[in-house]
Amino acid sequence: MTLMPLSGLRPSRILPVALVALTLGAAGAAAQTAKQLGQDRDWGAYSVEVDDGTTCYALSRPKEQNPKNVRRDPVYFFITSRPKAKIRNQVSVITGYPYKTDSRATIEIGPAKFTLFTRDDKAWIEDIAEQDKLVAAMKAGSTMIVRGSSQRGTDTTDRYSLLGVTAALESTAKACP
Repeated sequence: MTLMPLSGLRPSRILPVALVALTLGAAGAAAQTAKQLGQDRDWGAYSVEVDDGTTCYALSRPKEQNPKNVRRDPVYFFITSRPKAKIRNQVSVITGYPYKTDSRATIEIGPAKFTLFTRDDKAWIEDIAEQDKLVAAMKAGSTMIVRGSSQRGTDTTDRYSLLGVTAALESTAKACP
């Protein structure tokens, strides 16, 4: 199944089950379909009903990926909320390649830097106490840079636009209070 870039999505489009499976795990999304809550510039907002309640997420794809000649699976940045599990604005990245074992990835928004721990092709904020600061920096910023290193030793840099992230988070907060 081919996933469309967010810029090609319309509010009436349904996000493919494959993308939901990436965020929730294949078992949790096997028969679920995500509902698009909205699209604002470069960020989309979605919800999905799963066994343990509603899960909402804002997501975006990079505007630029470097190096350009590296073959990768689709890359996504998520901000997920699961009210029943008391999870709010959990930041994660699916990077499109397996990270180097025991490596760290970084996020830069202006002068602010955040460290992510990695596992397989995913990364999450290392210090959970920094998560709210990261989300606040995203809302205040215009560009976010995510850097990581693959198992093959390739260093990658993904540039995301932050235009629309605040609106997407407002949509997910309404759907997952």
